[in-house]
Amino acid sequence: MRIAAQGNLLPWEFEKAGREINVHVEGQFTANTLALNLRCALDGMGLGYFPDTVTAPHVASGALVRVLEDWCEPFPGYHLYYPSRRQHSAAFRLLVDALRCRE
Repeated sequence: MRIAAQGNLLPWEFEKAGREINVHVEGQFTANTLALNLRCALDGMGLGYFPDTVTAPHVASGALVRVLEDWCEPFPGYHLYYPSRRQHSAAFRLLVDALRCRE
């Protein structure tokens, strides 16, 4: 996955028995959307690194197979990043509050 604004590639993060490893993966194809990366994995172009929520139906159907499962700890949740401006719209504040309540 490439961060479009910076051009950096995100490392793949693994953890097993308290040991954390970040792997910088290089390959012949890089995308900046989960949807495109997922399509490539489904088409057999290689390995992908995704949240379980993205792959669950495809794993259940047998279209994808999990690898390195013992190195993939459950994901503790999503992170929301936004500009630190002082005035946010009421709709934005409601969204942030709703997401915080899902913890």
